[in-house]
Amino acid sequence: MDGVYCLRVNRRQTQDFRKCLQSKGLLDGSLSLVKDSDGFVLLPLTLSTVSQLDLHALQTTMATAVCECVLHCKKKKKSVVLQLSAQSDLLESHGERWSEEIKEDLPLSFQRHGDLVLIGDNTFCLSLWKKMGEDLWSTVAKGLGAKRLAKQGRVSRDGFRTPEVTMLLGEDSWVTHVDNGISYQFDVTKCMFSSGNITEKLRVAAFDCTGETVVDLYAGIGYFTLPYLMHANACHVHACEWNLEAVKALQKNLNVNGVSNRCTVYQGDNRQLQLCDVADRVNLGLIPSSEEGWPVACRLLKRTTGGVLHIHQNVTSQLQARHDVPQGLSGKRADRRAWQEWANETAEKIASLLKDVTGGQWTTNIQHIERVKSYAPHVHHLVLDLECRPS
Repeated sequence: MDGVYCLRVNRRQTQDFRKCLQSKGLLDGSLSLVKDSDGFVLLPLTLSTVSQLDLHALQTTMATAVCECVLHCKKKKKSVVLQLSAQSDLLESHGERWSEEIKEDLPLSFQRHGDLVLIGDNTFCLSLWKKMGEDLWSTVAKGLGAKRLAKQGRVSRDGFRTPEVTMLLGEDSWVTHVDNGISYQFDVTKCMFSSGNITEKLRVAAFDCTGETVVDLYAGIGYFTLPYLMHANACHVHACEWNLEAVKALQKNLNVNGVSNRCTVYQGDNRQLQLCDVADRVNLGLIPSSEEGWPVACRLLKRTTGGVLHIHQNVTSQLQARHDVPQGLSGKRADRRAWQEWANETAEKIASLLKDVTGGQWTTNIQHIERVKSYAPHVHHLVLDLECRPS
């Protein structure tokens, strides 16, 4: 993540929101507020509490509909050295002294899921740690305010994006993560959890899907399925997922959050899904590309009224390498031009697919292009909201 999460509010309500966030421990007092465009202000949120932000409750409390969570401004990751350096007694008891090399071997960031902390696999690599045994992990966990500790390796290329996670302290690998009032339970050794998608989950939660049937083609443990059901008020969601471990977590989460009666789960390849002509809205939340699911999504849309596709994609800007780009075009402008070109091409492809599937003409309208996050310079995770209607 290359920014800080902020609450975007109307300038006239800045102080009221600031006091409210401060009272709930959500405001990051170490950062200054930022004046945004069109009379709005960005209030910085504490990273560790963003998942607790309940936009619907906040809007009700403040009697306003103008309130959204956004990712803004560069912010360097804070080292957790200060939290761990206090445990230097452990080093001394094993004949070691605090050094710059040891400091560089400590984690710069970590993920917290309830009482379990997940650290990266590029930490605690020095040989001196091995002789400390269980004492090391219990000390680290205490320094990070956790009861359980795990180390995350690379994501497996098994087609299911299974995480390579090793439990270091504690045996139970099931955790509970709360986002926007929604409880997500999953096994950290078998399922991924992307905290970087929280702005998109909050955006989905703000949709009005009253009376709508939604199909989530890549449901996972319920990242978007649950916001559609719990906050967007979808009438019914058909959730597709081919990873059996994720399906187990999804079914548990539907029960825990009390919405299982409004969701049908399909385990397996969504290209074999025996559904058509049912959806008012289809969510295609797969990256780097959801293109293999486009024909399925077109088949699912209601033939008489159509609907909206939410198409996720990693889009790379290569405009700056082209000779036809005007001299002086900035990187951001080049990126945005690439986003628009991708959206236009996608809209044309979807219209063609819909014609192939239904035999009739369709019109596609680009409603919105949402930037979720960046993966590398000029590589961005985007979501295209594409309205599709039969002509």
